[in-house]
Amino acid sequence: MAKEMVEVLEEIKDDILPEDDQSYPFAEWERKREKVKKRLRNLPVYVEQAADMIKFAKPKVGQQKKLDVVKRTMLFLFARLMNKSNRDVEDLLGMFEPLFGVSVSYKYIERLYSDDEVKMVLHNLFILLLRDEGVSGDFSGDGTGYSLTVTKHYRTSPKKKGKGYLYVFRVIDIDTGLYVAFGYSNKSEMEAFHKAMDLLAEWGIKIDSLSLDRYFSSRKVLQMFGGDTTLFLIPKKNIAKIGLEWAKIIKRMKEDPYLFLKSYLMRNLSESGFSADKRRFGGLIRQKREDRREMALFSIALLHNVFTVRVRLG
Repeated sequence: MAKEMVEVLEEIKDDILPEDDQSYPFAEWERKREKVKKRLRNLPVYVEQAADMIKFAKPKVGQQKKLDVVKRTMLFLFARLMNKSNRDVEDLLGMFEPLFGVSVSYKYIERLYSDDEVKMVLHNLFILLLRDEGVSGDFSGDGTGYSLTVTKHYRTSPKKKGKGYLYVFRVIDIDTGLYVAFGYSNKSEMEAFHKAMDLLAEWGIKIDSLSLDRYFSSRKVLQMFGGDTTLFLIPKKNIAKIGLEWAKIIKRMKEDPYLFLKSYLMRNLSESGFSADKRRFGGLIRQKREDRREMALFSIALLHNVFTVRVRLG
């Protein structure tokens, strides 16, 4: 029955995927773009709020920072927004020094990626954005990769694995389009997935429903979720055993294949988010140190939540 249901879902998939026509709600998109402008205007205020939530120890004599934590955080976000090398950002800051009131070296910018105080502020900033926008509980999750060198591109490499790639898994809120959790790994998407699930649990975010790719359709993954979570995923075509977990999912498929597949295809929202992120911030991670690579990937998820616009097509 499981194999038959997969065939049924394949047959009705084209009826669910949106067609390229002139019905896109451009007026609604423009209206929601105002929310992005508001987030950008309020970003310095958000950063100050995030910093005020932390009590920093007073530095010892001779260890004072050149810039306070708020300015360092804003400088880091500016560098990430530019999607340039640190040397290019240094040149830009030199050009606009009368406007920004700061001029630093490219090494100073690189060290921001391992600045623990900046990390804590960004962590709080991520949570503040989610708090103000709200979280629906209906999520989609998927993994993607970022290359470490210009010669290796994640989308064109047939293997999409190895030392030349970093893997991330991000959980996106279907209602708002915001990322609510993320995981990073230099080994596999599965390890990144488990880190993202741990973060959801740490933050106490309840999962009402979750759509996942076939890659995550093992019974071990299904057993991670309790009865309060509705899962939308499709078994692999060579599935041999069903078990209790798959029996519940197959039953929902049988009751309403169209509604099930429509929910499952919310995964496309994850893929659209990844595509938008890479167009805006690139698919290359320039950092050499492991902690700085993780910081770079986290900042992409954070800035996605600043720029995202979720427009429903009916």
